[in-house]
Amino acid sequence: MMKLVAVGDIHLGRRPSRLPGELRHRARELSPAGAWERVVEAAVCDHVQAVALAGDVVERENDFFEAYRELHRGVSRLVEAGIQVFGVVGNHDVQVLPRLANQIPDFRLLGRNGQWEFARIEADAECLTLWGWSVSRPRVTESPCAGMTFDRQPGPNLGILHCDRDQSGSAYAPVSSQELNAAGLDGWLLGHIHKPDALSTSSLSGYLGSVSGMDPGEPGGHGPWLVTIEDGRVREVEKWVLAPLRWERLEVDLTGIAEPEEARVRLLDALRELDAELSAGTWLPEAVGLRVTLAGRSRFGEIALALFSQEDREHIYTGDGGTYYFIERLEAATQAEISLEDLAVRSDPPGLLARQLLLLDRPSDDPDRQMLLAEARRRLGTRSRDARWNGLRLQAPDEEAAAEWLRCSGALLLEKMLAQPEATA
Repeated sequence: MMKLVAVGDIHLGRRPSRLPGELRHRARELSPAGAWERVVEAAVCDHVQAVALAGDVVERENDFFEAYRELHRGVSRLVEAGIQVFGVVGNHDVQVLPRLANQIPDFRLLGRNGQWEFARIEADAECLTLWGWSVSRPRVTESPCAGMTFDRQPGPNLGILHCDRDQSGSAYAPVSSQELNAAGLDGWLLGHIHKPDALSTSSLSGYLGSVSGMDPGEPGGHGPWLVTIEDGRVREVEKWVLAPLRWERLEVDLTGIAEPEEARVRLLDALRELDAELSAGTWLPEAVGLRVTLAGRSRFGEIALALFSQEDREHIYTGDGGTYYFIERLEAATQAEISLEDLAVRSDPPGLLARQLLLLDRPSDDPDRQMLLAEARRRLGTRSRDARWNGLRLQAPDEEAAAEWLRCSGALLLEKMLAQPEATA
């Protein structure tokens, strides 16, 4: 059989920016460079025949020397193990990646100057053809696949391309799914979008995703894909989740807690469960950054937030395998312990607030709901025109934005009201 490791956006030169103090000395290890190092070692250990990089290998044009060190080290290690290395240029490394390729002879860049090019890989009686096209200028508004017909070569034929799929107005090599499907290849390994698609043997066309989550907005497992060729066809497609730094969103249900301190126990239980899940994988993350939401029905959500010191947040847990867990953001989104309908029958301030919040769930043409939202929009509009916010160019919210603002602020206020001893009667 033959094995190909397909690698999405690496962004060598980029550093994680939201690490706690204790991890800052490990910034390189947790950066995309550390992820690339893991890719290389995993490819060597698994005895693959080729590695293909789908563009944006380098973060910025001025990262030449750092990228050279990291890329050269990795390519050399792969070539020593008999592994061929291919790649295409992305929009981040239009100038720098061709220059690096010129300095690293064993790294073959496909599709220079915006011209399609193929490479044939042969091993163990199997054959694979890679078709590549490289971005040649910072802005590319035309599709690289427009009118393109491919002269199929032996074995499975796969395209490797850095592009913006189904975004016709994009300046980053826009292509349509229809063009990709009509091209006559057996699959497409795409770079540019950091969220990976669900690739499989039956659907081998999509974004590989970034090798490492760049920030908390890219949660979940990241890494390259292993494509196995056997008997002249793609036999298996497997995602290697190996990023050294991982971001996760964790929701902790506080329903039923009798005192705020129990929130700590609930969070600890959730962390143990998450660590057990991550430990089941082949490659443990070195660190996990968490966005934690305290949810469920409880009057203690906001109170519980104050129990977690800055020191707690910067190192909240150590996993069984040594993974370092820290909280990047901690917020409360709890609801009242009793339903709004039950609260609304009361004549006290919580009851009055509950009746107002229930108005938001009525049909959009309900006159009472319209009156409430009109007043909210008027007041929010006045605030947005305050001279202090001129630089932000704020706009008055529409009805849906006003309704969401009222729900969030109303829920927070209701929780504080119900936390008062006299409000529990």
